[in-house]
Amino acid sequence: MILRIVLWSALGAVLIFAAVGAAWLLSLPLASVAAVQPAIEAGEAEATLAALKATKRKRPLIAIVGINDGTETTDYLMPYGILRRADVADVVALATWPGSVKLHPALQVEPDATTAAFDAQHPEGADYVIVPAMMRDDDPEVMEWLRSQSAKGATVIGICAGAKVVGESGLLDGRRATTHWYSLNELRKKHPTIRYVADRRYVVDQGVATTTGITASMPMMLTLIEAIAGRDKAEAVARDLGLDHWDARHDSGAFKFTRPFALTAIGNTLAFLNHEQLGIQLTPGMDEVSLALVADAWSRTYRSGAVTFAGRGGAIVSRDGIRILPDQVAANWPAERLVPAMADPRPAMALDQALRDISARYGARTTDFVAMQLEYPRTPQ
Repeated sequence: MILRIVLWSALGAVLIFAAVGAAWLLSLPLASVAAVQPAIEAGEAEATLAALKATKRKRPLIAIVGINDGTETTDYLMPYGILRRADVADVVALATWPGSVKLHPALQVEPDATTAAFDAQHPEGADYVIVPAMMRDDDPEVMEWLRSQSAKGATVIGICAGAKVVGESGLLDGRRATTHWYSLNELRKKHPTIRYVADRRYVVDQGVATTTGITASMPMMLTLIEAIAGRDKAEAVARDLGLDHWDARHDSGAFKFTRPFALTAIGNTLAFLNHEQLGIQLTPGMDEVSLALVADAWSRTYRSGAVTFAGRGGAIVSRDGIRILPDQVAANWPAERLVPAMADPRPAMALDQALRDISARYGARTTDFVAMQLEYPRTPQ
């Protein structure tokens, strides 16, 4: 009798859970369609550039900070690679503690210095501090360091959900801001004085900038380059990246939790028996921006994870000088489980190719699922 009661109770709980889940799925919108947004007015663009002007040094000093045990891959490496190739500032990658930085969802790198070593060498502080998303939003060392850098006059730039880290430091209180669509409600709930700005890929207010999702760090960095070195320089870097525009236009309404997004997440998670480890070979001089975007994209399918490998030499130095540590020491990888080679070295093209390759391997819904996580506008604006 007791066993029968337990079984019926368990069945009832399962049915209730299934009913609640079905109701939730049915409540989600069926689709998300991007709309063409109006051009940014000249006055707004000029004000953004003026707000980003460096005031301390003729050649600015830019610090990218991360925690050792979980910093977002593209948020950390894309600003580093873009700014290093622009060569308009001194750029350093930092960690809160000695040792490597484990990036999420893929890659591991050796930073240039710790925050303590940076402070000892540059007691006057940085001109700009770039804050990626982190696995912990309120790391004590990061909080203290951000407040200190801001007090010394640094412009703080929160990339993607890095806005939550900046928010926890108190630096977003009373300011206009944005963030990754998935983190928006949490950010606004925790910090109700923040004034959210929709339909902008980046927002600058009183010495603090924030961006929308992961791929927005590309236009944000180009705008920063323009503020530092002028339009011609920014256009040259944009061509090198494979971009023909980088203004702040964005359709925030196109990025949200939809029924296809939820069903893809559930379906791909349940297909765990078919989950793959896909290899990316590390080679000296490879472009860290393209690598970050491709590894990030393949690791967000919920069907695969990107694993880097290299020969006995171990760590390689990227195009712009950061040391990348392989996940595995191996001379080769099974051909059927290799991430397709990047035919076009330009990072924006490499991402588009990765999305096409994901579609070929897992289907268009998984591609849309990945692009939504990256908050990547795939239609002309």
